[in-house]
Amino acid sequence: MIIDFHTHIFPDRIAASTVRNLSGMSHTVPCTDGSAAQLTRSMKAAGVELSISLPVATKPEQVVKVNTLSAEANRRTKETGIFTFGCMHPYLENPEKELERIASLGMKGIKIHPVYQKTNLDDPGFLRIFRKAAELGMVVVTHAGFDVGYPGLDMCSPAMAARVVDKVPDLKLVLAHMGGWKQWDDVLRLLPDTNCFLDTSFSTESMIPLDDGYYREEDLALLSKEEFLTMKERFGADRLLFGTDSPWTDQKHSIDWIRSLDMTEEEKAKILGINAQQLLQKVPD
Repeated sequence: MIIDFHTHIFPDRIAASTVRNLSGMSHTVPCTDGSAAQLTRSMKAAGVELSISLPVATKPEQVVKVNTLSAEANRRTKETGIFTFGCMHPYLENPEKELERIASLGMKGIKIHPVYQKTNLDDPGFLRIFRKAAELGMVVVTHAGFDVGYPGLDMCSPAMAARVVDKVPDLKLVLAHMGGWKQWDDVLRLLPDTNCFLDTSFSTESMIPLDDGYYREEDLALLSKEEFLTMKERFGADRLLFGTDSPWTDQKHSIDWIRSLDMTEEEKAKILGINAQQLLQKVPD
């Protein structure tokens, strides 16, 4: 079973405009229009059986509504192949109550984005959320490292992630973008001995730029095969989760890239789905 642990979709009425705006901010080319329908088509073409959709609340007042709509969407997971996590915001009042509510709705985890939420990953507001999530056995997926749309803004560094897991050791923490986008030297230095998971999203080969001259050629490089395999050796295949950040990376191409690596078939199977199945346990139909 192939599971894409890191995707994004948006309501149909705003999907195209949202992706167009994000594309302009990041100066990169999307692979879908950000709609659920196009993600489902991409999954069928790639052989992905389940995609985890990760919503982000940029304001605390969005959290409850987004979580309610996400829970409703999960009633159609068997039809769509998409299972949506909850969202949280570090300024939400009584986050414990909302975490208990979304856990009761069958959600397996939450997504946060320190850069979009203008709060450092190791801020007390996030730590409060992490402690309750750990108590509930929920997975927390966070953007990690720099963000392509906010160059140089350092709010979710590997050092911050190390402090988080030191303070909340039971947390099931997934660090997106191989632990810290374009901070991979620090990921290798600080995080191999933690219990963090890394997802592979938007971290391999190179970015696909808009034809606007914004990037230099050297800016586009992400992890090479050799660099990825070094990280696999340091962290172990058991701690890597396949993710694409769709609509920003093509699912089929990303799967083909993983399958082309010099790893055992067992390691590839773990990365492409087995690890995610174990972390999620059972996803409701």
